[in-house]
Amino acid sequence: MARKRIGWWLAGAALAVAAGAAWAQRASGADPYIWLEDKDGARAQAWVAAENARTLPRLQNDPRYPQFHAEALAIAAAKDRIPMPQQLMGRIVNFWRDADHPQGILRWTTLEDYAAPQPGWRTLLDVDALSKAEGRKWVYKGLTCLAPEERFCLVALSEGGEDAVTYREFDLAAGEFVANGFPLPTSKQGVAWLDKDHLLVSRDWGAGTMTASSYPFVVKKVARGAPLAEATEIYRGAPGDQLGTYASVMTDGDGNRAVFIERQKTFFGADRLLWTPAGVTKLDLPARTAPAAMVDGQVVFTTSEPWGAIPTGAVASVTLKALEAGRIAPTLIFAPTSRQAVSAVDATRHHLIIDYTDNVRGRISVYTPSANGWTARPMTLPDNASFGIAGTSDRNDIAFLATTGFLTPTTLARFTAGSDAEPRQVKALPAKFDARGLVADQFEATSTDGTRVPYFIVHRRDAPRDGSTPTIMTAYGGFELPMLPSYSAITGKLWLERGGAYVLANIRGGGEFGPAWHDAGRKTKRQVIYDDFAAVAKDLIARRFTSAKKLGIYGGSNGGLLMGVEFNQHPELWKAVTIQVPLLDMLRYEQIAAGASWVDEYGSVSVPEERTFLRRISPYHNIRRGAAYPEPYIWTTTKDDRVGPQHARKFAARLKEYGLPYLFYEDTAGGHSGDADIEQGARLQALQMTYFAQKLLGPL
Repeated sequence: MARKRIGWWLAGAALAVAAGAAWAQRASGADPYIWLEDKDGARAQAWVAAENARTLPRLQNDPRYPQFHAEALAIAAAKDRIPMPQQLMGRIVNFWRDADHPQGILRWTTLEDYAAPQPGWRTLLDVDALSKAEGRKWVYKGLTCLAPEERFCLVALSEGGEDAVTYREFDLAAGEFVANGFPLPTSKQGVAWLDKDHLLVSRDWGAGTMTASSYPFVVKKVARGAPLAEATEIYRGAPGDQLGTYASVMTDGDGNRAVFIERQKTFFGADRLLWTPAGVTKLDLPARTAPAAMVDGQVVFTTSEPWGAIPTGAVASVTLKALEAGRIAPTLIFAPTSRQAVSAVDATRHHLIIDYTDNVRGRISVYTPSANGWTARPMTLPDNASFGIAGTSDRNDIAFLATTGFLTPTTLARFTAGSDAEPRQVKALPAKFDARGLVADQFEATSTDGTRVPYFIVHRRDAPRDGSTPTIMTAYGGFELPMLPSYSAITGKLWLERGGAYVLANIRGGGEFGPAWHDAGRKTKRQVIYDDFAAVAKDLIARRFTSAKKLGIYGGSNGGLLMGVEFNQHPELWKAVTIQVPLLDMLRYEQIAAGASWVDEYGSVSVPEERTFLRRISPYHNIRRGAAYPEPYIWTTTKDDRVGPQHARKFAARLKEYGLPYLFYEDTAGGHSGDADIEQGARLQALQMTYFAQKLLGPL
């Protein structure tokens, strides 16, 4: 016992010395937790192990955790989910995970057989078996195929879920890797097929070929059978570019092909160039205008800024011949209103499909080119739902329409673009939670500057309006990405069935109302994003849907930054805060992982005005000793090479130094999205829901 007491005393003395050292470093302006930025360092990993050992028992020993985990895993592994289609080589190709294939299989069936209740799937690639054979934790990251045959593809594989990938050539007809095919070792990289024997590749070619944000800026032509060292340089960006430089190939059903090179000087702005065998030509386009599809020799563009007579947020076209000749006079296809926004653009053999929102409600229109311009055919669709287009091909006009809503299980219908025939349902997700008595309502909150901010709340129709309903709320608020209604089976099963409510806030910074909604919150203007989120919370409380002691919030990545700011600025509004794979140190974010690529969104510490603002909102720098914060749950992954686990670690360490309560968990795999396999996803969901249950539902 005496030895134990001495050990405790020594440990306490060490903590006191460390705290003193941290105070001294902070007083001198140094960062006392810079050592936690050594992502894989022994000292940092030991700290992570100790934090995990403290947090996991707290959550996993809760009697609710096993049930949450079992329910989440059952949903993730269920065989009655919809296998989303990709049309390749005249087949339907699908990547699938279930309990038998936790890392997944790539498989195919015929277009006709796909509609059957149980299609006759043939396995192409078993990622679990590949991982076992090679002793690697491979995560499938997609296919890049050679048009028009689409037989030969490059499979992207990531170890543990990182953004860095390995490419291997795969023969879809034979269902096997190509012997002595193109191998591209692990790197953050991009690839496009020129022809069967040549690729255009951006990757780490050696010293001086990656930007400060860890992306490649040199494009080279790689020949089959030749070593990478002999690749021929095609185009070079610059090391100071915020992102990187990549090639892409666009084709249509008439055999037209355009090879583009995109030099992303900033996150939202880029030089677009056209490659031909004669060389590379820069296109006279606004920086925020990008090619999106090609139909009948017409290259379709989206734009987030005015383009001559083409308004912000619109869709327009230019013929490929005009592009090649340098005569760029765009034709308008679709112009949104102030409450509309383009979500996606897809092309079939003869038509263009535009997926857009109107006051955060989904809409779809099919456009057809002609000598007199484009004609529109809106699809008749239900209201209060979201839609997506899947499985298009330039070989035919067949497409698949996915329909989803908060309380409506996702369905998939096949249709022919340009036809009067109604979409025919081919797949439907069975209900995964009991939605009886639940309703989804849309309201608006008024932000600090008078802007109306819409939000959705899913709740029990008969829930008392006395502030007693446990409620979880989320948003993203950045990068022009919209948050739309969708069927979340796990949220429904684990939370709504247990009497909780769910809120989705459509705050500025996102893309719910197009580029203007996003630009309103960029760089030093982004305080409105945080004000919008707080305004929604206050509106919920004013309407008596919930109360501060029953309200929890969560968000990841940029949404994790949002949670960190709300944690600091409005601790009185929340009982629970989950901060997922976040940015939190906004004075050093440019030096961590891919942070330098986001200066166009957040601003830079190298600009005095922007540094002042970043210091004012940086969650890591604004934690206050002795403040009455809710106990947050912070989680991240070691394999995250996009945002990096460093932010979450340092934030937790500062809370610990100040004696403030917190929970911290770092998973060892999964990358930025935590998607190494279905078990990891179920575990992360169950841990988070256990935390919310402890905070908002109380003990069993």
